[in-house]
Amino acid sequence: MQYKQKKRHLDILAIDTGGTRVKIRVNYRDEIRQASTGPAMMPRDLVERVRALATDWSYDAVSLGYPGEVRSGRPSREPHNLGTGWIGFDFQSAFGRPVKVVNDAAMQALGSYQGGRMLFLGLGTGMGSALVVDKLVQPMELTKLPYKNGQTFGDYVRHSAIERLGVNVWQQEVFTVIELLRNALVADYVVLGGGNARLLSELPPYARRGNNARAFEGAFRLWLDPDVRF
Repeated sequence: MQYKQKKRHLDILAIDTGGTRVKIRVNYRDEIRQASTGPAMMPRDLVERVRALATDWSYDAVSLGYPGEVRSGRPSREPHNLGTGWIGFDFQSAFGRPVKVVNDAAMQALGSYQGGRMLFLGLGTGMGSALVVDKLVQPMELTKLPYKNGQTFGDYVRHSAIERLGVNVWQQEVFTVIELLRNALVADYVVLGGGNARLLSELPPYARRGNNARAFEGAFRLWLDPDVRF
């Protein structure tokens, strides 16, 4: 589904931040640039690295996908796989541009959205999740919900569960989890993102694989589609 650009032209810098890599792109170029992150990376380090990567790009606004909980447009918990200091950091001052910060799963969910009620689940180190309804983006923490044997949904579908359970049992658990969550949230369809979605040999009829590159599309929609709410 293509969004309609109703505002004046904006050059947007999209930042997709992960535990090992940060990837950036602007909306007027297809090129993706990236650099390493890691457990010692603090927000000031990220800004410096991104600004160096984008030194020859012009941009009016920034969308930042954050690998953690976001409330009211700001990180509300420190990320699991990066350094500290993210809560309260002033990204707008650091970049010298308006900045919208969203959970990284929510950003990819928005980029994958094709109408109706969509549940997005990211299968990777953990399980990212978001619900999009009529372009209202709601980040979620479904990975923490109790599942069985005293463990959570995330315990059964995250990357570490593949080695513990074996890929076949893990796949069946993924199918069970997405069916339960789809029914509970009355989703019309499910998009499965993250690196481990490729390990699924088949998908339920209501599900499709996502693409990590859709995070950039979501980042651009945050600024260019006036109907998007988050």
